[in-house]
Amino acid sequence: MTAEALTEPRLADPDALIADMGARARAAAKRLTVAPTADKAAGLRAAAAQLRLRADAILDANRRDMAAGRAGGLTAAMLDRLRLDADRLNGIADAVEAVAALPDPVGAEIDRATRPNGMTLVRVRVPLGVVGIVYESRPNVTADAAALGLMSGNAVILRGGSEAVHSNRAIHAALAAGLAETGLPADAVQLVPTQDRAAVGALLRAQGLIDIIIPRGGKGLVARVQDEARVPVLAHLDGINHLYIDGAADPEKAVALAVNAKMRRTGICGATETILIDRAYAAPLAIVDALIAAGCEVRGDKAIAALSPHVTPAEAGDWDCEYLDAIVSIATVDGVAGALAHIDAHSSHHTDAIVTEDAATADRFLVEVDSAIVMHNASTQFADGGEFGLGAEIGIATGRLHARGPVALEGLTTYKWLVRGTGQVRP
Repeated sequence: MTAEALTEPRLADPDALIADMGARARAAAKRLTVAPTADKAAGLRAAAAQLRLRADAILDANRRDMAAGRAGGLTAAMLDRLRLDADRLNGIADAVEAVAALPDPVGAEIDRATRPNGMTLVRVRVPLGVVGIVYESRPNVTADAAALGLMSGNAVILRGGSEAVHSNRAIHAALAAGLAETGLPADAVQLVPTQDRAAVGALLRAQGLIDIIIPRGGKGLVARVQDEARVPVLAHLDGINHLYIDGAADPEKAVALAVNAKMRRTGICGATETILIDRAYAAPLAIVDALIAAGCEVRGDKAIAALSPHVTPAEAGDWDCEYLDAIVSIATVDGVAGALAHIDAHSSHHTDAIVTEDAATADRFLVEVDSAIVMHNASTQFADGGEFGLGAEIGIATGRLHARGPVALEGLTTYKWLVRGTGQVRP
């Protein structure tokens, strides 16, 4: 937490603050519902331009957050999530522009039918309304959430973590400037102006003002939101992701995928945390050695620990741990059945992958693993809205209702029925 956040006065009336923000967001959402696609896209392109124009100010704000994070003892993984540089900021602006170029989901026809009495029924996509997003660490979420919310016709109320307070405020200011340039309502994207935790509680209680809450962060944040919310929650839970190396895996693919899935970026939710290796696989030591050479700590079961003196024996808690760091747990299993049993017992239903050249085994894994994203011969690091062609994402939803996997434009809509008749009365 930054020094500035610590010295903020406590809110006298957090419910009044959120009620005011919610009312303004509701008015903005009504305008966005009927806003032409071209207007929304123009607003996002202007916002992206402002992100680039204000790059120095945003990066300076991020340096303040990074300094405070180091002083406050944030982990290397958390600092990596927090850090912005010129390339990352340009990537954020690119993602906003990519959302502007996506098809507008609002008003899109899902299906239609004509009843025997001649009535026509059409289901069309409509915005959710006002979306509250509570998140930690990653300042890119400020821009991603704003862009996706706006393009899907929703107003968003953002509450970022105190560790990214300066970065979030600088990014929000750029977005607001872009919207103002194009005549879109500034209240369509609001940032809660205080780090007082009481404001989060007020947001979670705001029935009738907020239509849905999306938490994006660690277990503690998500647990608080789920426990306290009186508003529907679309949960983004931890990523205890598995990479299963089947006996029929290609050894070169297995090594490359294991290293990339774990080590490309260890602090993202798509990073692999547990590798499962078929007892029939011929070269497990090559995987272990490659990970160690890449700077990863390996914690293994007895069979894996016996392969190398550099492996730390795994403990029971390792199989349920989201490290978000250069640490991986490795277990041996009896074929795909053993992998399925382990994943069923320990997966967070985020992303799980299989490496194999056996098509039947791959098909079984893809069908039987109950996760939002299931992959064959691909790195779990691809679990990302941008990589899925969605432009950006709010998060990876791991539940079963409404949306699952990367939540992007379509995930921020619901639908309504349009019924057209010619005077039919029900007998």
